[in-house]
Amino acid sequence: MKVARERVIREVVGLRPYRPGGFVVDAERFGNKLLVHNYGHGGGGVTLSWGTASLAVDLLRDFLVAHKSPRPTHFAVLGCGVSGLSTALLLQRRYQNGPGTVTIYAKDLPPNTTSNIAGAWWAPTSVFEPQAATSRFNEQYRQASRISNRAFQLLIGAEYGVRWIDTFELSRYEGSLNRELPGGNDLYPQIQRHRDPESYFGFPFVLQYSSMLIEPSIYLGKLLRDFYIAGGRVVVKEFRSRAEIARLREPVIFNCTGLGARALFKDEELTPVRGQLEILLPQPEIDYCYLSSGYMFPRTDGIVLGGTFDHDDWSLDPDPQQAAEILESHIEIMKGLRVQGV
Repeated sequence: MKVARERVIREVVGLRPYRPGGFVVDAERFGNKLLVHNYGHGGGGVTLSWGTASLAVDLLRDFLVAHKSPRPTHFAVLGCGVSGLSTALLLQRRYQNGPGTVTIYAKDLPPNTTSNIAGAWWAPTSVFEPQAATSRFNEQYRQASRISNRAFQLLIGAEYGVRWIDTFELSRYEGSLNRELPGGNDLYPQIQRHRDPESYFGFPFVLQYSSMLIEPSIYLGKLLRDFYIAGGRVVVKEFRSRAEIARLREPVIFNCTGLGARALFKDEELTPVRGQLEILLPQPEIDYCYLSSGYMFPRTDGIVLGGTFDHDDWSLDPDPQQAAEILESHIEIMKGLRVQGV
């Protein structure tokens, strides 16, 4: 990988919607409506999207059965990021009543959502703090990880911008070779453990496995296309209060507003975690990811360098000092690379 300041094609900053106790997938009465929450996924929004969407739609099914309620004919989804789009598509598949069954209400649409900024490597990481999570959340997390992993496997290919890719975790500590991978080791094929620094970036301990890489610029556009093809409707609108939401005509509302849920639904546990990315010119020959103090994900729209995790920082302005540190850390990793036979 060629790392240099002059190869940077863009810098982006995103705010992860983080909750120490983990994401919220729950349902509540909202006046004469039903409100289903699906937000707060931290750094695992793309990874967990199909899983938490499935759990949220299942909550609606369980509510209807428990209360012997009639089948709804219209649904509102708040938010058009990856969680909103995944939820809307599942609602269409399970409750399709013709065009207009599901309406997405959102301030921003792809390519201008927070999800478009994601690194989008498949692993449910940076989602919660273990000591703050409940047993109920841990079960939801386990289910969501497995459901989502399977769903992305079925989307592999150029059309959706999803592919399998080798990943290398670079470490100075031998204990890292035996750690449990996020969501469970069974979700990562071909796990290998290396102790060969000359072949693996100069690091004495390297954990290698396969995961999936998703290209947000391709993937989110295809989800929005699929939603439209199935008769979906989009309304560009910013909600400023719960009262505005309550005036929607749909009897069932899915809240996929991400960080917006902090103000709209008074969730003080939800906080921003700032992440800055440096995007380098694409290099099609780079066919692997690595994780160290930061990460490197090679996509067709550029090589993504990131891994910063700044709690309670609302700034969307790139930090020059942080940019320099990101680039320098990857320059050092490349210095340790030894190509066999050279």
